[in-house]
Amino acid sequence: MNAALHLAATLVLCVAAAGPLARARWVWRAPRIGILLWQMLGLSWALSAVGLLLALGLAPYDAPIPVALGRWAHDAVRGDVTPASVLVVLGLLSASDLLIGLLWTWCSVLRVRRRHRDVLALVARRDDAAPGAFVLDHPHPVAYCVPGTRSAVVLSSGALTALTRDQVDAVLGHEHAHGRERHDLVLLPFSALCEVLPKVRLVRAVAGAVALLVEMRADESASLRHGAQPLAAALRRFGSTPAPEGALGAADVAVAARLARLAGLPPLPALARWSVLVGGLLLVCTPVSFLVR
Repeated sequence: MNAALHLAATLVLCVAAAGPLARARWVWRAPRIGILLWQMLGLSWALSAVGLLLALGLAPYDAPIPVALGRWAHDAVRGDVTPASVLVVLGLLSASDLLIGLLWTWCSVLRVRRRHRDVLALVARRDDAAPGAFVLDHPHPVAYCVPGTRSAVVLSSGALTALTRDQVDAVLGHEHAHGRERHDLVLLPFSALCEVLPKVRLVRAVAGAVALLVEMRADESASLRHGAQPLAAALRRFGSTPAPEGALGAADVAVAARLARLAGLPPLPALARWSVLVGGLLLVCTPVSFLVR
């Protein structure tokens, strides 16, 4: 029961913190730290939710969860089950549902990206004005990254016409940051959670907050190399043009917020960064300590 109480407290803390964190602006000052915090919060939530069901269902065994789960499986094979076994089954089904949802989302995204790359091979071209990128003949300014082990950055001819050389370099730097840091993998579990819980507004708000931080992190990387002003000017040119399915775009998420950040938000102090990381690690360690010992 001690494990159940700790897991319940962690679960409540994760759910209670998600809403305020999704609305918080201090994470804009350190997007990489914010992304890590969301990953730790999400992992802690999933482990605590599954662990709580297992802890309650396995309480009659009065043993650590891994040991009790082995004993329960042995008893279940012999047909010796108790009413509390329903909670164990729910916990195992919940874990399976989350994992299957993650795998399904990943496979779906891979199929979309594969088709997109096939199309690019047919219709895109290379251009010296956009080194390392594919250029699509399209009148509107568009830029996005098709991520993967060999990510592809795509820029429209309209973008080359509308932007200066410095702005093109900044946009390409933004998109290459998406591919280099594999931001698609950051977004994957949150997209999968939206598929598993499509009607939960909090889940959608969390996914949106993480997507914004991912874009801000790519902005941060690009502005360090090419300057904040060229990138901000390019974002104003792009407006809020959405990226294709399965891709990460330069200007498809909360442009106003990103422009505000590029205008000069001070970085988060080092002490605050370390405090956030330590707090997140402690949050993850709580469910892990009960699930592995």
